[in-house]
Amino acid sequence: MNGLHLIGDLSNCRCDPLRLLDSTNFKNKCIDMVQAAGLTVMDATFKQFDDSGFTGTVVLAESHLAIHTWPENNGLTLDVYVCNYSADNSSKAHKLFDAIIEYFQPVEIARHKIERGEHTLVEPLNDATGFYITASHQIGEWHTKYQKLSIYDTPHYGKIFRLDDFNMTSEREEFIYHENLIHPALTILDAPKNVLIIGGGDGGSSEEALKHPSVEQVTMVEIDEDVISIAKEHFQAVHNGAFDDPRLRVVVDNGVRFIHETQEKFDLIALDLNDPIGPAAALYSADFFRQCRQALKPDGLMTLHIGSPTAHPARVAEISQRLTHVFQIVRPYTVYIPLYGALWALAVCSDKLDPKAFTPKEIDNRIESRNLQQLQFYNGDAHSGVFALPNYVRKLVAGHKDIAQ
Repeated sequence: MNGLHLIGDLSNCRCDPLRLLDSTNFKNKCIDMVQAAGLTVMDATFKQFDDSGFTGTVVLAESHLAIHTWPENNGLTLDVYVCNYSADNSSKAHKLFDAIIEYFQPVEIARHKIERGEHTLVEPLNDATGFYITASHQIGEWHTKYQKLSIYDTPHYGKIFRLDDFNMTSEREEFIYHENLIHPALTILDAPKNVLIIGGGDGGSSEEALKHPSVEQVTMVEIDEDVISIAKEHFQAVHNGAFDDPRLRVVVDNGVRFIHETQEKFDLIALDLNDPIGPAAALYSADFFRQCRQALKPDGLMTLHIGSPTAHPARVAEISQRLTHVFQIVRPYTVYIPLYGALWALAVCSDKLDPKAFTPKEIDNRIESRNLQQLQFYNGDAHSGVFALPNYVRKLVAGHKDIAQ
């Protein structure tokens, strides 16, 4: 049901203090305000507390108003909701809300405006900051034995895939993450043949790896088979048919166990993982990185995302340090990922190859000779550009002496 919900916390009210104490007087005044705003009063109930404030509700034909005063704190909370199903009552709600604010004259107002009937997908970056995306409707929600999966249709990004209420990928900007996870490493290898992707059940990183004509096999190890089945059905725009490519081998397994048991050697291992919290933390451990290194060919590379240097600088620094204790060459790089709402850091790790040693022309020549198609982000200049670290990111990793300078 469409509607507008206005919520306010009013502090340090400058009005006559009796206004926060007198429910009878405010009830009459409130009804006048409602009518002046063009809304319809159906009922009004106010409860006066002894030697304290009051709580009041006004039932509207359009929905409701609720208020609670705290004279001891010289403030109040206010809640106005109107339904916009048969008519748009938003301007009336704002008029009523503003009239009550004017009546109590607060010094500070914490306002919240909620468009009811829409999904607001909140993405916390840390305890103090985050961002939101508006979705028109939810396509589906599933609870697997590992996590909650949900899909929303959004005006800006198309379909969004969320895991445990965190954004994972979307139809319209997935290329930014997937291209940058795969190509800065895979392109510098002369003729990569065997690629391992741990995670990545949406198929986006596999699709990028399969663009390289020398690749004979991509092994995707995804712990949650429901992620794969849902991606196959709903995210063709992300995997672009990669699941139908005979070179893709899908293994439903725990990535830690697979790396521990495999006897194969890979040109590239791409860790396409959730953030390093909860069960995923084990896949960011120094021990796991060492096992990945053992599963690489002598000139092989590993790539992974290491977090946001703005939202989680300590995480970026800590993971960088772990990597430098395992690999001879660790090259952090950054890219802004819209769906994640921040600048994001990734890393290419190797014992022999340095992605920064390749010029833009050399990268462009390799892209041309391999006839890499449908690259929306990656090219020679972009390759060099992502490794040009801002100073504050350099500071995060500069204290770790093993990171290549």
